[in-house]
Amino acid sequence: MHLLFIVFLVTLCTGCVIIITLRWHGHYSLDSAHGVQKHHKHPTPRIGGIAIACGLLAAWVGTAPEVSNLLAAVLLASMPAFVFGLAEDITKKIGVLARLLATMFSGVLAWLLTGIAMQNTGFYPLDAVLQYTPIAVAFTAFAVGGVANSVNIIDGFNGLASGSVAIMLAAMAWIAWHLGDADLAMACLLMAACAVGFCAVNWPLGKLFLGDGGAYLLGFLLAWIAILLPMRNPQVSGWTTMLVVAYPVLEVVFSVLRRRRREGHHPGQPDKVHLHHLIHRRIICQKFPHLSGRLKNGFTAPVCWFCAALPASWALVFAQNKPMLVVGLLAATLGYAMLYSKLAYFKWKPW
Repeated sequence: MHLLFIVFLVTLCTGCVIIITLRWHGHYSLDSAHGVQKHHKHPTPRIGGIAIACGLLAAWVGTAPEVSNLLAAVLLASMPAFVFGLAEDITKKIGVLARLLATMFSGVLAWLLTGIAMQNTGFYPLDAVLQYTPIAVAFTAFAVGGVANSVNIIDGFNGLASGSVAIMLAAMAWIAWHLGDADLAMACLLMAACAVGFCAVNWPLGKLFLGDGGAYLLGFLLAWIAILLPMRNPQVSGWTTMLVVAYPVLEVVFSVLRRRRREGHHPGQPDKVHLHHLIHRRIICQKFPHLSGRLKNGFTAPVCWFCAALPASWALVFAQNKPMLVVGLLAATLGYAMLYSKLAYFKWKPW
């Protein structure tokens, strides 16, 4: 447990150093307060991914060799996603496609380093196709890129992305522990400690942002653990980890569908009608009108954390029961659609 605290502390202290030294790097690292999805009022450094990377390095140095080997592969494979995201944070000139391809390449690099690709989804027709390595690697890259970008999408309010990722990693740690995979469980907890360490700096006042580098780094960690868990433990399937990461994935799916229905609106174009935006406007701002803007921002995340915790909790209970996992995923999808419809259109019927 002391190592978890050390990793948490390294991440927290690195984040504080970034804030204290703002006058040295602010010209490059500050995030403008202007933009479609912006909710902060003052320019804020958006290089929090550096703090998470430092926490991961501390975890790699301090843990047992078996866990250290796991983390070494993850750290190396995450570099394309992290570097391209951090470059966007600093230069503001790296396009969406380039960042997406970088996260997908991180998935390919992880396969090259470990020899592991997703072949245990629990959907037998797909699993039969995934026995062909090139197809499995392509599927892995697509899944990693999708989950990594989904974390970037939910990174809209203080503590939302980091807190949600910590919850989902903790859930997979619990499942791995009960399956007897103590090394993977420890790796998950160390990654979660990094997320919590950053969250302590970011929430509730938003003194430091994840930025694309941090969001893609956390997203890659989450995606790769979601692949490792069923591949290292065949008694569970991809349905388990799909349910654990359901919240950010559903956010991406519904966002694409919503944007495609809007005339003249590209699916990749940002907007301000994600579920977390609606929770902020319809619940937090209306129920707590006298709070400051920063506190309204911060109080949005705990409400949204339930969207991550509920399907993850279902996956904990039914980790090896595929029918119940399918039911849980369907329930999470319907629940998301109904809540979104209620907040956006004031009716529970999503259709």
